[in-house]
Amino acid sequence: MQNASESSLVGEEYEVEVGPVAHGGHCIARTEEGQVLFVRHTLPGEKIVARVTEGEVDSRFLRADAVRIIEASKDRVEAPCPYSGPGKCGGCDWQHAKPGAQRRLKGEVIAEQLQRLAGLTPEEAGWDGTVMPAPGDKLPAGEVPAWRTRVQYAVDADGRAGLRKHRSHDVEPVEHCMIAAPGVSELGIEKREWPQMASVEAIAATGSSDRQVILTPRPGGRLPLVELDKPVSVLRVDERDGGVHRVHGRAFVRERADERTYRVGMGGFWQVHPQAADILVKAVMQGLMPRKGETALDLYCGVGLFAGAIAERVGEKGAVLGIESSKRAVEDARHNLQDLERVRIEQGKVEQVLPRTRITETDLIVLDPPRAGAGKQTVKHLASLGARRIAYVACDPAALARDLAYFREGGYRPRTLRAFDLFPMTHHVECVAILEPAERAR
Repeated sequence: MQNASESSLVGEEYEVEVGPVAHGGHCIARTEEGQVLFVRHTLPGEKIVARVTEGEVDSRFLRADAVRIIEASKDRVEAPCPYSGPGKCGGCDWQHAKPGAQRRLKGEVIAEQLQRLAGLTPEEAGWDGTVMPAPGDKLPAGEVPAWRTRVQYAVDADGRAGLRKHRSHDVEPVEHCMIAAPGVSELGIEKREWPQMASVEAIAATGSSDRQVILTPRPGGRLPLVELDKPVSVLRVDERDGGVHRVHGRAFVRERADERTYRVGMGGFWQVHPQAADILVKAVMQGLMPRKGETALDLYCGVGLFAGAIAERVGEKGAVLGIESSKRAVEDARHNLQDLERVRIEQGKVEQVLPRTRITETDLIVLDPPRAGAGKQTVKHLASLGARRIAYVACDPAALARDLAYFREGGYRPRTLRAFDLFPMTHHVECVAILEPAERAR
């Protein structure tokens, strides 16, 4: 019987030909023995030397990095970021790919997930197969859009700010993150030391000049005096309960979308790309086409982005119910939408609150669930409400595909699907699917 060290394949190298892209920022290859390799820092069609980073002799698959490129893809570029590559920062997956190739790879992943998990072709999903860049993000190869308005820096034992390595707690100190938005970079987080801190999150609102830093101390750590290059509010995470508390400045930042201003408190959720909120609201409203007097549900509603947009369009005789689990987000949503009497926000988990409302029918539904998706029971409940259209906003194509399969069981089919590259240089992609009852589908 082999002991763990004898069975480990970490460090072993294989010369392989790279196959298709897979969900998660890597491509698939196989060793001569037939063992599957999930390889980062490579592209389909390349011939490479892959070094194993995780896995054992009897593992179902191995994880690996491409450490030498023997035959390069025509889509390969030299990574613009000096911190990108095997053993370095794990924040970006596709720095080594041309921007257009990144979008094609994301499209291939969406198509594969739709087929495998929902049994849908792109045509059956109402999708033309493209992943659209945000306006202004269509840059030449070698240039990187600075889009990330929220960056969580990890802090190493020496107090240096950096980003975590792939699937690791190890920190790669950085002097500058290329995908960080200008409002984050101008704070100068990377230039100073953060003794006794575990992490420093920087937030640069796009709807205002608000800047915020959230500090997470190490156990027993004391907060430093925060002096950054721009005015900034400071919050801290309590090590006992994980709650976020204001140290000085505003407890919230002000964001703007669809001609409304939204308060987002205590590091709460808001789309990270500066144009994402507007892009997604537009896609959802074009898909739902709300009519005056209609009723709607906004599930996992956060600070009320979609609820506000729908309420403006259904008018005073319409009604919108939002459901959100975060207590702070609910407070913000109620504040943000207080001028819209036709909106009600309930706090709690969707799967618990929705049945308690005793709502038996509605005209429209929008859901923007967490990465794991809505799940079978929630989808079953939604399909029973007879909505004429449902908008599903998804940050994970696998979860979207699973839930589309559940919706099909409930009698709903995709009318259209659109994909947006709101996370350039990473494997993440945002989708908006519009569903309608199967008998009305194309």
